[in-house]
Amino acid sequence: MTGRTVVVGGAGAVGGLFARLCLRRGPVVSVDVRPCDVEGVESVVGDARVPSVAVLDAVRSADVVVLALPESVALVAAEACAQAVGAGALLVETLSVQQVVTRGLTALAEERGAEVCGLNPMFAPGLGFAGNAVAAVRVVDGPRTAELLDLVAAEGARVVGLSAEEHDRTTAVLQVATHAAVLAFGAVVADHGDPSVLIGLAPPPHLTMLAVLARITGGNPDVYWDIQAANPHAAAARAALGEAVLSLDKLASAGDDTGFQDWVRRIEDGLGDHAPRLRDRCARLFADGPIRGMDGTWTS
Repeated sequence: MTGRTVVVGGAGAVGGLFARLCLRRGPVVSVDVRPCDVEGVESVVGDARVPSVAVLDAVRSADVVVLALPESVALVAAEACAQAVGAGALLVETLSVQQVVTRGLTALAEERGAEVCGLNPMFAPGLGFAGNAVAAVRVVDGPRTAELLDLVAAEGARVVGLSAEEHDRTTAVLQVATHAAVLAFGAVVADHGDPSVLIGLAPPPHLTMLAVLARITGGNPDVYWDIQAANPHAAAARAALGEAVLSLDKLASAGDDTGFQDWVRRIEDGLGDHAPRLRDRCARLFADGPIRGMDGTWTS
């Protein structure tokens, strides 16, 4: 199956990722407030929240419409362009939180006889699909959904199917807790450490945490905010993270070495059979070699 794809938000990083992907199935048009720089993609400059005739014509001509937009914009744009969505077309959204937007798009799809799928790339767009995971929420399924997922898999991605609720509950651990832990670590570094000294003396775990921290702080803060603020399970994930830190504090304050060992064993048991492979991965990561410190020296 081939056809025309419209990527709303095609000039952004996620939009560009999907624009390049969909060129494999046919012509691609980017609708954005600025031109798309992906070679081979036509640009229609406009705001999908207040669509011009050109924007509506682009949507009308497409059998796949990808909404590569923030949550605050995606539903507004979808509703504004709803009249132009063709019967049987596929609406795709790429958000980090699925439950709210999939409910809204399902109602729209029922009116238009459209398919709906949520695709959340679990990686920075610049890394590309190959070797990375994509969460797929098949809301209103159909042949165009199957075709697009096959296209993602053909790029080398692992496509993992979830319901919207399963997605948000899982990403509360994968993203909310992970980012919260790294940012909390970053606040300690900012308030109590000297980066030059830390980098010069850092053991591999600390250096790796600093690298992850810098990746997050150098990214788009809106993406990280949506993850923390919009996921319905986010507060519970952060609370669980805080309780874990308090548990460790209580054990250390009480000098409870036995309790600490039991606590660590319980965590190890939670990793199950994956623990040895994860240790091997960490060893390979640390063996990648030194990085240049801020003072110009090489440090591991």
